[in-house]
Amino acid sequence: MPTQQEPDWFKSSYSGGSGNECVECAHTAHGTLIRDSKHAAGPVVAVRAPAWQAFLEGLGQGVPGR
Repeated sequence: MPTQQEPDWFKSSYSGGSGNECVECAHTAHGTLIRDSKHAAGPVVAVRAPAWQAFLEGLGQGVPGR
């Protein structure tokens, strides 16, 4: 039986510089994992690849009216 490899977590480039607002992500074969770096053993949000891609594309479009 294959062993499950630990995700390769990285901090978001948009996390705050004060160290209080750090988000970490890890890419997987099926999408992206997201967690709070201050609570690494806490909950993880799993987002499938198509939803993650739509999220990133939405970020690139900016916020209307600003």
